[in-house]
Amino acid sequence: MNTFSSRVFRRLVFLAAGLMAISGRGAEPAAAAPQAELVAPGVWRIRFGQPEQFTPTYFRSAAMDVAGLQALAPNAPLPLDLAKVTFQATARGCSLLLPMDNQERLYGFGLNTKIFDASNPGRRMVIEPTDAPENDLGQSHAPVPFYVSTRGYGVFVDTARFASFYTGNLAPAQDVVETDAGKISTSTAELYRAREPRMKTMVVEVPAAKGVEVYVFAGPAMLDAVQRYNLFAGGGALPPLWGLGVHYRGYAPYGAADSLGLAAKFRADHIPCDVWGVEPGWQTRTYPCTFVWDTNKFPDPDAFLKQMREMGYRMNFWEHAFTHSSSPIHDALKPWSGNYRVWGGLVPDFATPEARKIFLKQNGAVLFSRGVEGVKLDECDYQPESATPWSFPVVSSFPSGLDGEQMHSLFGLLYQQTMLTPYRDQGVRTWSLVRNSHALASPLPFVVYSDSYDHRCYVRGLCNAGFSGLLWTPEVRDANSVEDFYRRVETVIFSPNAVINAWFLKNPPWYQVNTDKNKRDEFMPERDAVTAGIRDLLQLRMSFIPYLYTAFNEYRTTGKPPIRALVLDWPGDAKVRPIDDQFMFGDSVMVAPMFTGQKKRAVYLPAGDWYDFWTHAKLVGGRTIEATNGVQQIPLFVKGGTLLPLAAPVEYIKDDTGFNLTVYLVGDQPADFTLYEDDGVSSAYASGKQNTVRLHADGEKHSAERTGGYQGAERFKITGWQPF
Repeated sequence: MNTFSSRVFRRLVFLAAGLMAISGRGAEPAAAAPQAELVAPGVWRIRFGQPEQFTPTYFRSAAMDVAGLQALAPNAPLPLDLAKVTFQATARGCSLLLPMDNQERLYGFGLNTKIFDASNPGRRMVIEPTDAPENDLGQSHAPVPFYVSTRGYGVFVDTARFASFYTGNLAPAQDVVETDAGKISTSTAELYRAREPRMKTMVVEVPAAKGVEVYVFAGPAMLDAVQRYNLFAGGGALPPLWGLGVHYRGYAPYGAADSLGLAAKFRADHIPCDVWGVEPGWQTRTYPCTFVWDTNKFPDPDAFLKQMREMGYRMNFWEHAFTHSSSPIHDALKPWSGNYRVWGGLVPDFATPEARKIFLKQNGAVLFSRGVEGVKLDECDYQPESATPWSFPVVSSFPSGLDGEQMHSLFGLLYQQTMLTPYRDQGVRTWSLVRNSHALASPLPFVVYSDSYDHRCYVRGLCNAGFSGLLWTPEVRDANSVEDFYRRVETVIFSPNAVINAWFLKNPPWYQVNTDKNKRDEFMPERDAVTAGIRDLLQLRMSFIPYLYTAFNEYRTTGKPPIRALVLDWPGDAKVRPIDDQFMFGDSVMVAPMFTGQKKRAVYLPAGDWYDFWTHAKLVGGRTIEATNGVQQIPLFVKGGTLLPLAAPVEYIKDDTGFNLTVYLVGDQPADFTLYEDDGVSSAYASGKQNTVRLHADGEKHSAERTGGYQGAERFKITGWQPF
C-alpha cells in the first residue's frame, strides 16, 4: 500500500472506531437519561458513571461566589436539552455526546495561541499541557476543559485527564446524511478538506475515567456564561496596585552589585518600573533547584533587597519546583515526591499537605521571610510531542494517589496554591508569574507566560485567555528590530502583566535591541530617542492603572474578564466571531495591535459610536476602518458614552501613592464610572475596607461620590474633567 493510500486507510479506520464508540457498539449499554442538579444560580451539575476523585473541583482554589452568581439572572433556565445528552463507558475511558446547533460557534478550551474559533471548522481540541502552545491541537500552557457557545451557555467537564473535545466534526452514525451525492473526490485537497456533518454534536472523550461530572453554565449571553464559570471558581484575582505597573526581569548572570547598577539606570532615565525580576542566578543550583542563596553573587541578600526597595522596586524571584539533592529539604521531601525525577531533582507532590509544608519551609526561609513580593514559577508544564521530553512521564505515581497524567494537568495549579499560602497567611497580595495552569484558576493571582515568541500568537492568547478564567502576558523578550520592539511593548502594556523579560540582555533593550551588540555594550545611535519613546509607552500604562484596577475589581466581584475577545461583548455580530487580533481592555477601550512591517491594518468597530484615542475623532461603528498608526502608537478606540479616568503617570507605586486623575467625557451622556479605592497591598478589601468612587457627569455638573469602609489615604484625586 503506498503512503497516500495508507494515510486514507488509517483515517477511515480511526473514524470508524470513533463512530462505533459514539453509537455504543463495543461499549457498555447507555445509561438512563441524565439528571441535572442545580448547584448554584444558573449552574447545573450532571453526573455520569463513576467520576474520579482527583479533579479540578477537588483541588479548587476558592469556594464558589454564590452571592455573585445570584446577581446574574438567577432564574436562568438550563440551556441544554438533556434528552440529547448521552454517555458511554468503554475500555478506553468514557465519552459524552452533547447537542450542538449547526450555527453556533465555540470558544475557550484554555490558553490557545494558534486557534480561536474552535468550531470553525470542527476540530479536535486536546486538553493537554505543553511548552509549545503554538499548535493546531489546542494543547497549551493552560488547557482548560471549558468552552462557551455563541448560543449563550458554557460547559465545564471536571477532569484532570487529557480529554479530547470534538467540536462539531463527529456525529453518530444514524445522523449522518450524504452531502456530496454524486461527487467523486480525486484531488488531495478535496480528499482532505474539512467536512462538517449535517447534524453537529460535541463529542468529549475522557481517557481512563469511568465517569465524569459536567457543569453547565447559563447565559443568557456568552459573557454571562463566562462570568458564571469564573464566579463558580471563586471570582477573579485582584492584583495589588503595584502589580499593574511595569515589570522588568534583569540579566540572569548578574549578582547583587550589577543588578543594583542596572536598576539604578532605570531611575536615572525615569523609566517607569515597579517590579524587578531576579532570574535563576540567585540560587546555588537551578536545574534542579536548591532554593539556597548563592552568596558569591549575593553576599548579603538582606542588604540587596533593602537597597532595591529604597529605589522603589518590588521583588520577584524565579524558581522551579524540581528539588536538587543538595537542597536542605531534599531528604524530607523525598517521601512526598513522585517516583521519577526531573533533571535529577525530586518532583514534589503538591497535592499533599506534607510536601507543601516542607517546600514552603525552605522558600519561606529564603524568600517569604524577607518579604519578597512575587515569584516566577517556571518549568511546570510538559512537552507531550517532544522526542526528548524533560519532564516526568505520565506513568509516574505520587503519594497522594495522582498519576502522571493527572499531575501534569494539575501541577501548575497546585504549585500556585502552594506558593500563594504565605501571602494569604500574611494578609498581603502578590502578582506573580507561572508557566502552567488549568481549570478554575481565576482566583489565583498568577499570570501565565510562555517561552514561545510569535507576536500574533501572543495577541491571540490575550483574546482567548478571557474565555477560560486565565490571565496571560505577551511578555516582551528579544525583538528583531526597533519597530518590532515598539510593537511588542505596545501590546504588553495592554495586558494583565506588563513584563519586559530581558534576562539575556546586559543593558536595557531600548539601548540596543541586538542581543550580541547589547552584551558588548554597543548601543544604538538612536538610543536616546528609543529610550524616550519607550518611556512614553510605559507612562501610558501607568496612566491606565486606575481604570484597569476597576476592571480587576469587577473581575473579582462579577467574574467579567478584564481583557477579552470582542465576541464576548457582541456575540450577535457575526463579523466579530473570527476577530482574534482585537480585544477589549476593560469595558470601554478596544485595542488593535499592529505588527512589524504593517503600515496600516483593518479594524472592525462594532455598532455604536467610537472615538480614536489619539485624535479624539468620532467614528461610526458597524463597519471596518483603516488604522495607520506609526510605530510608537498602538491603535486604541474608546466607546462613546464613557467616562475615562486617566492618571498622571508615576515612575513606581508606593504604599501611599495617590493618583491625580483627569476624567475624560467621551461622547454624549457618558455613563457613570466606578473607581475602587483601598490600601492597594493587603487583603483588607475583602472585609469591607474598600471605597467606591462613583464618577458622574450631567452636562456641566460633575461629581465624585466616595462611599465605603476604607479610611486610609485618598488614592484617587480628581484634578479635572475634560471633553474628549
